[in-house]
Amino acid sequence: MDLQQALEALSNHESFAEFIFTIHQLREEAISELHKADYDQIHQVSGRILTYDQILQMANYDLLKQRFG
Repeated sequence: MDLQQALEALSNHESFAEFIFTIHQLREEAISELHKADYDQIHQVSGRILTYDQILQMANYDLLKQRFG
């Protein structure tokens, strides 16, 4: 089973959706941190946001949101 197949199988479980919703919330919190971040912290926070975005995209967040709301 490759990664895509594993993610498709996981997307049928509400507990996986809840985990991905938590990742989305962490992304939103990191975005709000950017407003308070100083110059040295911006790079670190931006990296976290990009990582969260990649996870959300791989897990097909929009589909999970429609399915499990």
